Amino acid sequence: MNSKVKLKEVYEVKTQYKAFYTGGTVAWTTDGREFLCQNNGAISIVSVDNQHELATLGEEQSDSDINEDVIFTFAVSASGTNIVSAHRSGLLKLWNRETRQQLKMWKAIHQGPIATLVYSPDDRLIASGGSDTTVRVWDPARQLCLGTLRGCSGVVNLIVFHPDVDSKTVIAAGDDVKIHAWNYETREMTKTFTGHFSRVTGVSFSEDRKFLVSSGRDKILILWNYETEEALKTIPVYEALEAVVVLPSGVTLPGCKLKANRVYAACGGEEGVVKVWEMTEAKIVYKQSNSLVTKATEEGGLAITRLFYSQPLGQMAIVSADHNLLVHDCTSFDCVRQLSGFSDEILDIVLLGQGKRYLAMATNSNDFKLYDTATMNCQLVKGHTDIVLSLSANQSHLLSSSKDNSIRLWHFDEERFTVQCLAVGLKHTSAVGCAAISRVSGQFCVSISQDKCLKTWKIPKSFERAEGDELPRLQCTLTQLAHDKDINSVCISPNDRLLATGSQDKTAKLWDVSDLSVVGVLRGHRRGIWSVRFSPVDQILLTNAADCTIKLWSLTDMTCLKTLEGHDGSVLRVEFLSAGMQLLSAGADGLLKLWSIKSSECLQTMDKHESRIWALCVTLDESTFFSGGSDSQLIKWHDVTETKREQEMNARKDVLLQEQELNNLLSERKLLKALRLSLNLDRPFATLKIVNEVIKSQETGFEGTVRKLSNDHKETLLRHAVEWNTNSKNVRPAQFAMHILLQEVLAGRFQAGELGKHLEASLPYTERHFKRLTEYMKDLKFIEYTLRCMQPHASRTD
Repeated sequence: MNSKVKLKEVYEVKTQYKAFYTGGTVAWTTDGREFLCQNNGAISIVSVDNQHELATLGEEQSDSDINEDVIFTFAVSASGTNIVSAHRSGLLKLWNRETRQQLKMWKAIHQGPIATLVYSPDDRLIASGGSDTTVRVWDPARQLCLGTLRGCSGVVNLIVFHPDVDSKTVIAAGDDVKIHAWNYETREMTKTFTGHFSRVTGVSFSEDRKFLVSSGRDKILILWNYETEEALKTIPVYEALEAVVVLPSGVTLPGCKLKANRVYAACGGEEGVVKVWEMTEAKIVYKQSNSLVTKATEEGGLAITRLFYSQPLGQMAIVSADHNLLVHDCTSFDCVRQLSGFSDEILDIVLLGQGKRYLAMATNSNDFKLYDTATMNCQLVKGHTDIVLSLSANQSHLLSSSKDNSIRLWHFDEERFTVQCLAVGLKHTSAVGCAAISRVSGQFCVSISQDKCLKTWKIPKSFERAEGDELPRLQCTLTQLAHDKDINSVCISPNDRLLATGSQDKTAKLWDVSDLSVVGVLRGHRRGIWSVRFSPVDQILLTNAADCTIKLWSLTDMTCLKTLEGHDGSVLRVEFLSAGMQLLSAGADGLLKLWSIKSSECLQTMDKHESRIWALCVTLDESTFFSGGSDSQLIKWHDVTETKREQEMNARKDVLLQEQELNNLLSERKLLKALRLSLNLDRPFATLKIVNEVIKSQETGFEGTVRKLSNDHKETLLRHAVEWNTNSKNVRPAQFAMHILLQEVLAGRFQAGELGKHLEASLPYTERHFKRLTEYMKDLKFIEYTLRCMQPHASRTD
């Protein structure tokens, strides 16, 4: 082993990437720089360009504890300066977006939860829609309800202010499939638009304010004449719609430019595709062809939940049911930004690209995600038709396996930050649980499946497209029925000659790559094996299992060399570190552990995850590693061993200098100066020595010195005095120091943190000392009395 390898001792969290959108309300600021998302009863503010910096308003609700004041919904002012939020407690709170501070708070009068909030175009008013069928209009400056608007039935889930403030009109829709309009000053219902047959999900005004476009789950778009309340056009779109936005004239879309004096509406729904309709002629002028949103699996399901259009940026934002936020440039409709709000359960992660800058992540989704770890910009990679279970990468390719019984080979273009599928392997008959790609030759890959088969696949140097859109097929070169039960893991040796598999049948097997013949069977675990790993330098195989152990096996004689125990639950993943001298393990108990193989000791336990940790990946220089699990957290850890060592060295250096100074002060008999230094170093014996010298020399100023000490130093002196008090030899300095400190407590100049505990500890010893001194006094008085009685007789004798 290389003696120059520096062993790791301490890892610390550098960044935690948590969910910032778990469903509910989403808002996009006018400048297009930030998204505000509902996140477990709080509001997360995330930057579009840099997702490292997250801000939160309110308190997040976790599974373990219930927050009484979660946020149900919120709205952002048109200027983007203020945010209003509705809470479970029935309160409305006003926040400043820049400072994240709460400005005002008042009681909402709704009977039940508030379902939606919206600001007026001039930001002076707020409208709230509740589950009590009413709409209330508020003046936030005065915290006053200006009126209650009645007429809806069911939950009011859609409110829109008329763009013309002078009209003093607010529009709302509930569960009664009608759209109502009120004058909020007179509180009279002025208009009712009847035409939908299911819930109305979106309303948007045209530029000239003469027309209204509405969408619903009845699979139709309706163009209304706002003045006459007449439905001018009803367009069947054959999908349940969740959002509609009227686009202004002059917007350029791929292949067309929107003309003036026409009404163009962009809508999105269960198909996951944005369509732009010319409403008067009822024709589609643009249909998205590069959608990254997965189509709803069943009729009436959700795919696109919200649409936003930013006129200053010329961009459209899409919110998907998978909690992804996608920003498209309208000119080309290319996706310029992707934000993943919630990853659900992280099943696997792998680093790829030059310098391992990019991270691919498999979650409970048909698509896997590719992140640029510098900015955490996300790219959704579509291709599989069921959940992606594992990922593997080498210098040129990325390999994925899925529940759709297939593996896919991908090419990653680092410059353009895109991933292209090169080929697909379709020979398995059940879910492919794990796949691995050769890192040396790159000419083959292996996969294991729930069909209990182990397969090797040939990777050609070039790929030729088949006719049509069909992808080239990977050639399966060898197949072997590997285990009696499900296979959980497969790994390729560093020299590409051996394979290892781990199974639920409690065994690990070694295979020859050339013909898939069994080289050896490793038995010893009491439960199923979760993963296997080859040592990067030695002829050693590592296995970790559900019996809470990690085992190291010799590849020469197939014997178990070591067994490491320490996890309280199943050990799910282990990686080698420090040229095979250390291990990093992840368990079902939510703990990460750093091990030394030589001593078989756990050097560090890291506790930041809240549940099972499925995934680990380490950078090339091992200074950083990533972990992910079922708590949907991706955590970036970095090695701080050198920093900690430097800090310890500096601390030791400071202590040595202070000890030298203390010795100098004691030799120079500068006792009062030495007292402060001794307390700073927490040296009880040195402090005792100083107090004894002060008593012996009867030096004045000790009480003044104690009075000038800081509260921490006084507490240290009290602790030392209680310790001295246990020994009868040191009773005088102990009682002397305690007497002065108790006077300081009575004078209010000393607040002891655990005064009762210290006094309780010292009382039994003090009582014993007092009793002993009382007996001494009695004996002394008796001797004095005896001497006095003897004096007259002594004088007679003389």
